[in-house]
Amino acid sequence: MARTASLSGFPEWLPQERLVELHVLDTLRKTFELHGFSSIETRAVETVGQLLRKGEIDKEVYGLSRLQDDEGEDAKSDKADPNALALHFDLTVPFARYVVENAGYLAFPFRRYQIQKVWRGERPQEGRAREFTQADIDVVGDGELPFRYDVEIALVIAEALSALPIPDFRLRINNRKLAEGFYRGIGLTDTAGVLRSIDKLEKIGAAKVAELLKSELGATDEQAGLALELATIRTEDTSFVDKVRALGVKDDLLEEGLNELEQVIQAAVQRAPGKVVADLSIARGLDYYTGTVVETVLVGHEQLGSICSGGRYDALASKGNRKFPGVGLSIGVTRLVSRILSQELATASRSVPTAVLVALNSDDSWSAAQDIAAQLRGRGIATEVAAKAEKFGKQIKFADRRGIPFVWFTDDDGNHQVKDIRSGEQVDADPASWTPSAEDLFVRVTTAG
Repeated sequence: MARTASLSGFPEWLPQERLVELHVLDTLRKTFELHGFSSIETRAVETVGQLLRKGEIDKEVYGLSRLQDDEGEDAKSDKADPNALALHFDLTVPFARYVVENAGYLAFPFRRYQIQKVWRGERPQEGRAREFTQADIDVVGDGELPFRYDVEIALVIAEALSALPIPDFRLRINNRKLAEGFYRGIGLTDTAGVLRSIDKLEKIGAAKVAELLKSELGATDEQAGLALELATIRTEDTSFVDKVRALGVKDDLLEEGLNELEQVIQAAVQRAPGKVVADLSIARGLDYYTGTVVETVLVGHEQLGSICSGGRYDALASKGNRKFPGVGLSIGVTRLVSRILSQELATASRSVPTAVLVALNSDDSWSAAQDIAAQLRGRGIATEVAAKAEKFGKQIKFADRRGIPFVWFTDDDGNHQVKDIRSGEQVDADPASWTPSAEDLFVRVTTAG
């Protein structure tokens, strides 16, 4: 069970919990790199103007200021100042700025992954923290970006999530062109407003969304009904195309979106069967998405919310007339780890990386013990040396409290033995060749059951 943080919304893990988080991070990193994504890191702060130029998230941004200004008076941050500094609330907006500033040094299409902390000033609850780690992958083009990358991104994320110690999951995928074209086809011109209303469907229900569409956007009963009918379509194959066309709406943008979503779902059925669904209720609230949009839920843990989301953005990054369209997805690592720990879905095999404690016969043997430890470490075996030459029983108890499985003994004649303190088995050993079993060499993270 994860320990409750003393400051709400800012989780801290105990060592054994941190090992689970590191396993998740390492697994994601290895998967991303296998697919050719390069790692970058951007600064923690951006200007307010940069952060707020897209989307509606200003109430959640943490401003940054010193406690005192140069004159020693209390600092007063001007929230309206676009040059004021604030902590980034996601990794996509900073990445867009990074691409523009470094375009002359990057090879396009640029494939990047980024694993960093972000900060968001929302009400803490399970799955929602104020400081949390995200893991993003994106592909960005110069001028254009083939749609095939939308398909690839979804497949990479499905592979990465499948390698984690988590329950089954579903990538719920829609296309903003499909939705916007449909709304336009039924006469609702404020398509962004309709998307924001539909995005609230799971939180407030169909009846309240219908009221929003009618009261705020002027929709008729028929228009609201059709918009909601579109949002109910959900299939695990490409049959959603016929279901949409059966609604009788005609629009060129709708057809383009249908074709793009069909390509993603068709590839997923072949390469990630059972992991992806076409879900036409998915809207994504941020305004910068222009095509494919994705949200991901854990099966049986849907109340946790989306653990991975993102999509296509064609106009987030630009430099003069030069456009940098992209597509990317972001995994909520902290949200995932919190659920893994709270539900005991996976555990680390021990609480420390150390596999061996080298015991001391006497305080004078400390230097010789360090030589033994160096030999073991040289072969990749994590090793500690006891700090004091206490009775062997106490040194064994110390190793047990630390979660160290093996204790190394050397007698006065220079003979070596290693003891598995779990089973009590003790055998002769040579520091130049002895190695624990593969299961004990490194910390393992295993799934429950």
